[in-house]
Amino acid sequence: MNQQRSFRDAREVGDGLASSLLRVAGRQERTELRRDVPAGWIRCSELLAKPEYFGEWRGLLGDWLLREHSAAPARTTASWVLTWYLHVPAYVGALLLHHERRVPSLAPAELAFRLSDDRPHPDGMAVLGDAFHCLPTDPGSARPEATVVRDERALAAVLRARYLAHAARFVTVYAPISGLGRRTLWAAATDALENSLWWAGRQGGTPEAEGAGVADAALVLDERYPPLTSASTLRLAEGPEGHREWTRRRESCCFSYLLPSSGECDGCPRTCSR
Repeated sequence: MNQQRSFRDAREVGDGLASSLLRVAGRQERTELRRDVPAGWIRCSELLAKPEYFGEWRGLLGDWLLREHSAAPARTTASWVLTWYLHVPAYVGALLLHHERRVPSLAPAELAFRLSDDRPHPDGMAVLGDAFHCLPTDPGSARPEATVVRDERALAAVLRARYLAHAARFVTVYAPISGLGRRTLWAAATDALENSLWWAGRQGGTPEAEGAGVADAALVLDERYPPLTSASTLRLAEGPEGHREWTRRRESCCFSYLLPSSGECDGCPRTCSR
């Protein structure tokens, strides 16, 4: 279940963080990964420095919701932008941990993203720094930008701490302008991290790959780390066709049920016992 690449592959393509991004980009299709900030892309630090940009983002989403659903409730736009923003540091960290057993800086100044031209969600992400944490067996562990940790548990702790630092800065900025409570914000941060770790495995397309993503989630969220609201809740349950499949208990509500002709999502905390 360890997704770390082989020594031979690492030597063939280089073993810096830029090479890691190239390898990871080749293993998933839905999100572009790159190393620069082209015109029109948004650096996370710039967005956090000017909270009014979140209002513009919610406005774009509101326009899209009006076209698609004839309504744009404030709590819905606030929650969707919340989830989409947190997905950026969570997904970048999850992908590199899962495929490379490396953790990059997740600081706002070193992450950027692009919004889709249609629905305004992040469909491209950029990692701008070179530094990373890795395991002693990593072929790039002797590089000056590498920091070696003793084992996978320590690497998971680095990912968790870096994600929490970014999320904490975001919550401080977004709470006053979103109309959402801090418990809701941190519940969404918990969902974003666990979903990203799970999804990094599911993208492999096999039960074994998905199981590796579940194992990563259990490694990073082996217990509750406040202000996150829970440990990993991934578990096997019987699916609609009688097959056992992985599922999780959601911590936050996306408020999609406020849209016309929409109900609560599967696993919504408003309807599921805790």
